[in-house]
Amino acid sequence: MNLFAGLGALNGFFAVALAALGTHALADGATAAQMATFHKATYYQMVHGLALIGAGWLTTVKPGRLPQVSGWAFFLGILLFCGSVYSIGLTGSRALESAAPVGGTLLMIGWLTMAVAAFKRA
Repeated sequence: MNLFAGLGALNGFFAVALAALGTHALADGATAAQMATFHKATYYQMVHGLALIGAGWLTTVKPGRLPQVSGWAFFLGILLFCGSVYSIGLTGSRALESAAPVGGTLLMIGWLTMAVAAFKRA
């Protein structure tokens, strides 16, 4: 079992499902800015779901701590960044906005640790 590949695939599924749901649910009453914000969250969720699959693959070819850190950073980053952006898009409220920078930082950490792990010699 590869946890990160599975989580990545689930994030891909939810990104597509939420994009479809958001397109229909937000069509009535949402502002253009809310629609754009919501769709930005689905885009970031999809991209980083694929990155999670990559982290899962990396754990099989470069076992160690760095691929694990990368996978968890991507997963938590998706939850915090995309979750807060979804919230803004759905409600217009910025109550959870402060989670976005933390989530974005975790996404960057995921990419950086994935790069370091990939370049690291066996």
